[in-house]
Amino acid sequence: MTPAVVAALLAAAAAAAGVVELGAARMEAPTADGRPTRAARLVRALVALGRRIGAPAPSVGLAERITAAGSPLGLGVGEVAAVKAAAGALALVLGGPLAASLPGRLPAVAVPALPLAGFLGPDLILARLAHARARAMEEELPDLLDLLRVSVEAGLAVSRALGEVGRGHGGKLAAEWAAAAAQIELGMPRARVLDEMAARCPAPGAASLATALRRAERHGAPLSETLAAQAQEARAARARRVRERAARAAPKIQLVVALLLVPSVLMMVAAALVASLAR
Repeated sequence: MTPAVVAALLAAAAAAAGVVELGAARMEAPTADGRPTRAARLVRALVALGRRIGAPAPSVGLAERITAAGSPLGLGVGEVAAVKAAAGALALVLGGPLAASLPGRLPAVAVPALPLAGFLGPDLILARLAHARARAMEEELPDLLDLLRVSVEAGLAVSRALGEVGRGHGGKLAAEWAAAAAQIELGMPRARVLDEMAARCPAPGAASLATALRRAERHGAPLSETLAAQAQEARAARARRVRERAARAAPKIQLVVALLLVPSVLMMVAAALVASLAR
């Protein structure tokens, strides 16, 4: 494999990663005036195209992945399956001529890989959205647990405490708490609401909270101590993630120094030597 082919493969991987990041960012973009965004219109067009082509049967776990991603743009399982079919077809149509022009035996690999990449692209975007939601919720969780504990100790019912904390604190996890409290107030079974809230919150601490709330309702277990312990554990996990990110940053900084700063300094020294010898 020649260096040119390796560079082409790396560029293709980088472009695919950029498409996934751009798609995730556009799916999360808010609508200020209530009108559908360009991303929403594009997705609706892909849904229509995918249904015309023939959407495949949804894969196992697709509904759970959509829920963990926050149901972006209100898409359901059938609509995401249609988007996957349309993305695979468009990737083949748009990238097929370029893949066929590659040298050697690469077209035999690139042409079948294009529809597969397009088909799996929506899954990668859902995974990226779910990861971003989990990371944001993990950052919110310690403070929200402390506020919930204080509210419960003040005598508020659990459903009302969830609603008060959710409405008084901005963020993705707080919004899910407020929505769960509103559903309980409307008469939905609390166990079902807590299960759905845990499914919508991919952060591990959110599932533990739902379990603790169900146990407190079923067995009358004290909730205040449990919330305090979970808040302490979530805060320790957040500190551990900060240390891990700092540890991962050091090799990246060293790589930048080795690939960019050191060669530039060497080129400056070489230029100075050449200039001095020319005199």
